[in-house]
Amino acid sequence: MTRLVAFLRAINVGGHNVKMEHLGSLISGYGLSAVETFIASGNVIVDGGRRRPADVEAMLETGLAADLGYPVATFVRTTAELADVVAAEPFAAAPGRYYVTFLKDVPSATATERLLALRSPAEDFAVVGRELHWLVREGFETHLSGAQIERAAAGPGTARNITTVRKLSAKFPGPSTNG
Repeated sequence: MTRLVAFLRAINVGGHNVKMEHLGSLISGYGLSAVETFIASGNVIVDGGRRRPADVEAMLETGLAADLGYPVATFVRTTAELADVVAAEPFAAAPGRYYVTFLKDVPSATATERLLALRSPAEDFAVVGRELHWLVREGFETHLSGAQIERAAAGPGTARNITTVRKLSAKFPGPSTNG
């Protein structure tokens, strides 16, 4: 069984409300098995079988756009990749709110430069592989939007609180791709 975690953008935000039971049912209908939703923010665990994560990503985007009537950018990671995201945690010891933005691809050098240029006394960023780690320091509020981050990254992304990412990763103990 190849467990994959899909992070879906535009689920239960901006007026796009989808019950998790309905979302799970739709995804099961695409030929994926062992479908499990995790909290109501568009986190879905599936058995990808022999499919490549990129193929599952495309399958979910196509199916969900057709069934929900709007584009649903999807970011699929293996459980080992998710363990790597948690292991990286460049801001693990820093006080504040810590998020991970999942991106489609590793940002180019130019995009990475633009992302890191968003740093301020309130916020810090680190690019690790296909993820942008984002710290909003304690006592500060963010003045950045997801759209600004996507423009800097030159592509779509979806953010999750590190607590959610840790909980998802903890469901699948085992080695990361780095060890």
